[in-house]
Amino acid sequence: MKLLILAVGDKLPAWAEAAVTDYVKRMPREMRVEVVAIKPEKRAGQSPERIKALEAARVLDKLPDGCTLVALDEHGREVSTRELAQLLDDWRGSGRDVALAIGGADGLAAPLLAQAAAQLSLSRLTLPHALARVLLAEQLYRAWSLLANHPYHRD
Repeated sequence: MKLLILAVGDKLPAWAEAAVTDYVKRMPREMRVEVVAIKPEKRAGQSPERIKALEAARVLDKLPDGCTLVALDEHGREVSTRELAQLLDDWRGSGRDVALAIGGADGLAAPLLAQAAAQLSLSRLTLPHALARVLLAEQLYRAWSLLANHPYHRD
């Protein structure tokens, strides 16, 4: 199974890039994570809805055929780490790859959200894009560690 992080935003601070890279490297081969940076739309004179629509098209363009789409959205369902681990186990059992989409500054377009198999929220707090990527990578590793009975996670 492969997990894709489809993230709108192409320039992360060095600290965030290093953290994401570290957690991605920790994942086992049978559940590898690939981060796909998607170029954000230029804001000049465009409405937020138009920007989201153009970015959604780029996200969908990077979505492999047969891959389950999970949208990360502030209005999505909040899950605990244990619940994320259960989702990860369910996804693994489905035999399909999973793409987790992180929107740009304006979020994800409504049609993309509607197309997603699930909508999850990392937090009700507004997170900077770089931090959202780090948080997602760390939580995927933590969820895997629970499934593998690895001592990384402590309740």
